[in-house]
Amino acid sequence: MGVRAEEIADKWIGICLVMLREARTQLYLDMRYLDLPLSALSFSVTTQLQGIGTDGSVLAAHPKILSDLYEKDPRLINRVYLHIVMHCLLRHPFKKNREEETIWDLACDIAAESVIDSLSKRSVRMGVSRLRKNWDGILHQTLKVLTAEGVFHVLEKMREKGDLSLSDIAMLQQEFGIDDHSLWPSKTVDEQHPRMEQMRSRWQDISEKTQTKMDTFSEEESSGDGDLKEQLTAENRERYDYRNFLRRFAVFTEELKADPDTFDYIFYTFGLSEYGNMPLIEPQEFREVKKIDEFVIVLDVSMSTSGPLIREFLNQTYDVLSEKETYLHKVNIRILQCDDQVRSDRKITTQEEMEEYLKSFTLTGGGGTDFRPAFTYVKDLLENGDFSNLRGMLYFTDGKGTYPKMRPPWETAFVFLEEDYTDREVPPWAIKLILSREDLEEEEPQKGLTRSDYRFLE
Repeated sequence: MGVRAEEIADKWIGICLVMLREARTQLYLDMRYLDLPLSALSFSVTTQLQGIGTDGSVLAAHPKILSDLYEKDPRLINRVYLHIVMHCLLRHPFKKNREEETIWDLACDIAAESVIDSLSKRSVRMGVSRLRKNWDGILHQTLKVLTAEGVFHVLEKMREKGDLSLSDIAMLQQEFGIDDHSLWPSKTVDEQHPRMEQMRSRWQDISEKTQTKMDTFSEEESSGDGDLKEQLTAENRERYDYRNFLRRFAVFTEELKADPDTFDYIFYTFGLSEYGNMPLIEPQEFREVKKIDEFVIVLDVSMSTSGPLIREFLNQTYDVLSEKETYLHKVNIRILQCDDQVRSDRKITTQEEMEEYLKSFTLTGGGGTDFRPAFTYVKDLLENGDFSNLRGMLYFTDGKGTYPKMRPPWETAFVFLEEDYTDREVPPWAIKLILSREDLEEEEPQKGLTRSDYRFLE
C-alpha cells in the first residue's frame, strides 16, 4: 500500500471513529444514566469483521458498513451502538446456547431491539415496522417483559408446533439482527476460562450500577426509559435453585436405615482381626435425615394467572417431593386453589395421592385475586388440629391481589414465574421468590446438604 493509500485509510478510520464518538455523545445526552455502559467499550475500525459487533470490551466496526449506515441516517449508528450496549448490559454475549444458537441469537436481538423501540428518545427514535409491531404483540401475549430467555422459549415452542418456519426465522433475523455476534465470548472462549468470568463479572457490575442510577435519577430525567428498567431488574434478579428452596420446608427426622457416616472402620476391622468374626462396633440402625413433612401449596386460579404455568409449577414441585431422599412415607400437604375465595382443598398424605392429583388436576375459579381467604382458611385448619407441625406456605401467583396485613404464624413464600411476573411489593414478612424456567429446570447441585442449609424455618 502506497503512502497516499495509507493516508486515505487512516483518514477513513478517523472519520469512522468520529461517527462512533458522536453516537456515544448523543446517546449520553439523551440517557445520562447509561454513562458507564456507553463508555465501557473502546472502538476499533477494522475490515476483519463483516459488520459491527463486540467481544465485551471493544466495539469493532467495518468502515464500509458504518459509512453506509451514516449515509442512510446517523440515528442508525446510534441504534446499533445502543443495541450492542443492551446486549452487554443484559449479559447476552456471556451466555451459552450451542444447541440452538440460531434461535438464541435471534432471541437476544429481539430482546435488545424491544428495549430500544420502547425508548422515547430522539437519538434512537425511528418508525417501527409492521413486522415488529406484529411480533411485539405475539410475544407480549405470553411475556410481560421480553427477556432473551423468555423470547427464546416462545420461539422454540412455536418452532416445535410448526408455527415458525425457516423463512420466518430468516425474515426475523433480517429485521432484528443488526449486529455481528461472532466476537461474543460465549462463541470464542471456554465457559470456564478466566477471561469469560472476568467479562461476565464486569458487565454484571456495570448492569447493577446502571439499574441503581435509574432508580435514583429523578422521574423527569429517567422518563421515557421504556422497558429498560424492567429488563435490568429481570436480569439482575438473584437466581434460586428451586429444589433447594423447597427442601427448606423439610424437618429433621430419623429413619430405620444404616448410617455409614457414623461408622468407624478402625474399631470394626480391629474387632475382626482380634476376635475373629466379632466386630467391636456396627453401623447405627437409625440415621437423621431431612424430609418434607407438613406445608401448604396455594395456587392462584384467578383469570390473570396462566393455567399451563400452574401445571408446570406443580410438576416441578412434585419432582422434588417424589425424590427418595426428600419424601416421607406419610406427609400432610394441602393444595388449595384460590382466587377471591378458596375454591378447592386437596389433602395429600402419600406419593400415590400426589400422582393421582396431578393426573386428574383441573383448575377451578377464574375470579379476582385476594390472598387473604387462603390465609384465613389455613389458620382455621391449624386451630382445628389439621396440622401439628406446619412448616410453611408456598403461594404461586402473578402478584396481582390483596395481601394480608398481619403476619401469619407460619413462614410464607409468594412464588412468581419470571415470564408471568411484573414487579409487585409483597408484605415485608413474606418471601418473594421469582423463578425463571431455568431455575425450575436446574439440575441438582452435586454436593451434600447440611443442617446449616435449613435455618430458614428453624
